Amino acid sequence: MPKIVDHDQYRKELLTKCFDLFAAKGYGAVTMRQIAKELGVSTGTLYHYFPSKQALFWQLYDELNERDTASMNAVLNSTDTLEERITAIFDYIAQNEDYFFKQFLITGDFYQQQDREEILANETLKHNYELNRDFVTKALETDDPAVVNFAMCLATGIMVVRLFEGNVVEYAEQAQLLNKMLTLYLQGSALSDVNVT
Repeated sequence: MPKIVDHDQYRKELLTKCFDLFAAKGYGAVTMRQIAKELGVSTGTLYHYFPSKQALFWQLYDELNERDTASMNAVLNSTDTLEERITAIFDYIAQNEDYFFKQFLITGDFYQQQDREEILANETLKHNYELNRDFVTKALETDDPAVVNFAMCLATGIMVVRLFEGNVVEYAEQAQLLNKMLTLYLQGSALSDVNVT
């Protein structure tokens, strides 16, 4: 009897292995032939699932973002207040810091190999950014785009500083500061809305 293969699961397994490979060697440093060899599959099999290295990257990017969003939403489900949500998110990032560092470096390496206009026009990137924006909107319980952008930039900035400077910035400290700032900002916005009416 022929072996039944769950093609979607197999594709995801290949993507997981590619993440580790890109983290170790860099996106730009490996060819599809080298990727196939490292994964222990034929180049034909690799091209069956991914028509190009760029397509492989975008599928990897999509897969990672789906996993991260699901994991972060699970973290949010155990919280009630804004402070708890901010603390839980920053704790999650801290616990998975190496993974996020690798993701950042792989993405940077990929971007270096691409045309900026093509990246900005990419639908996968736009879709995943909107998922991230929706997550932050839900976590902070605000639809104020300036607040959402600020929180996203802060989280990314903290990771970049820690990546290049070490532990000079603490997640817990920044979570407390963000909570204080947002609480004051959101209270001020609510008061100004009341004063207008």
